[in-house]
Amino acid sequence: MELGEGEVVAVLGENGSGKTTLIEACAGILPLRSGRVTWRTESGAERVVRDSDGRRTPPPSMGLTLQKDGMCGEETVKERLATALSVAGRDPCGGDISSLLDAWGLEHRSDDRVSQLSGGLRRRLSLLCGLAPAALSVDSRAVLLDEPSEGLDDGAKALLRGWLRGLASNGHGVLVATHDKDVIACADRLISIRGGVLDETTGESTGEPVVLPNACPPVEPSQIGSLIRWAFRMEMRNPIDTVGRATPAVVAMLLAYALIGNLDMGLHGSGLLAALVLAPAFITAVTSPALVRRLAEADCGRWWNAVVGPMARPANSIAAASLVLPIPLTYLSWFVLAGSFDSDASSEVLRWLWLPALSMLDLAVAAAALHLLVADLRRASAATASLLLVALVWPFLELTDALATIMNEGMTFGLGMGDPITTCLIASITSALIWLVAIFIPDA
Repeated sequence: MELGEGEVVAVLGENGSGKTTLIEACAGILPLRSGRVTWRTESGAERVVRDSDGRRTPPPSMGLTLQKDGMCGEETVKERLATALSVAGRDPCGGDISSLLDAWGLEHRSDDRVSQLSGGLRRRLSLLCGLAPAALSVDSRAVLLDEPSEGLDDGAKALLRGWLRGLASNGHGVLVATHDKDVIACADRLISIRGGVLDETTGESTGEPVVLPNACPPVEPSQIGSLIRWAFRMEMRNPIDTVGRATPAVVAMLLAYALIGNLDMGLHGSGLLAALVLAPAFITAVTSPALVRRLAEADCGRWWNAVVGPMARPANSIAAASLVLPIPLTYLSWFVLAGSFDSDASSEVLRWLWLPALSMLDLAVAAAALHLLVADLRRASAATASLLLVALVWPFLELTDALATIMNEGMTFGLGMGDPITTCLIASITSALIWLVAIFIPDA
């Protein structure tokens, strides 16, 4: 199958025939059993986006609308459109955003969250985010649309058909999976899927193109930067998720405080105290991130996976990790639990407590990667993430040993086995290996 410049290609077939599979395979989301997906870049070179040998590269900037919209409900309407354009390398001014939203009847809801939109308005926004990257581009772009007319009223459907012909007249290529007869009628070519076989015929190419907005200045696409900024905005907009992460850690700290006075510290007292001090930070690090839930909403994660490419999961693992709480929680836990510890040794511990706390950040990134790995499985609910998180107990024990050594012997700067620096390095390397396995494991 090929998609050329200046044409609208409609993909037809019964429900379950493979229309969505074809669209998502072309976007690079799905692994291939055979063959390959090749895109032409803006420079004219060919790029293999995905093949059956497991190779994957990010596709050139494109427009994409998934069947389930691919949007997070916590985004505002104008934020969502601005993000879609930023990922595609477009830099519109505020007026361009407003005019685009106004054309699709969304300008009056620009500051509302996506979750507050009706189904029809939400679909309009998702469709606009797929069309706008090409509409505002001088260079030829590909646009992939999966059932774009579903949920639209008659006026929006007519607008969609005009934009499809407008994109084709401006040299863009549109691949659209649809059942809508009016959308089919404006296609240049028809590809029917029957029993896994593609059958191509000529379309009618009816419909008048609308005048699309003027192109806006191009910028270097920033897919990973856009993803991290988006994740940060969502976290700041709903800080209750961060508070929720800290709650079990604080509860664990208070329980440890209530029990520590009745425990016999004995010969291994420093090791036990070190474990109790680091436990709240460890609990925070391994708690399921809120980003996992956001990415699972309405195929939001699949949209980011397509536009960012193979670096989506590494970027998500860093954006989702608890990088703020472990260090302050470790210090707070020390002040709460180590009140009776030797004062001279305590000052030495406070001087170097940041070392195991900093290594805990590597553990947090590895834990986030494991949660994302489970969420990407086809039956994510059938997999128990906690079983995978057991692997992180080893680096936690290494950090406990490093803190206990500092408590007993003070900080040493040797690199022998048992020295705090070496022990923390082993913990970080172990976490990094777990992260690598979770990030680069082949798609199942």
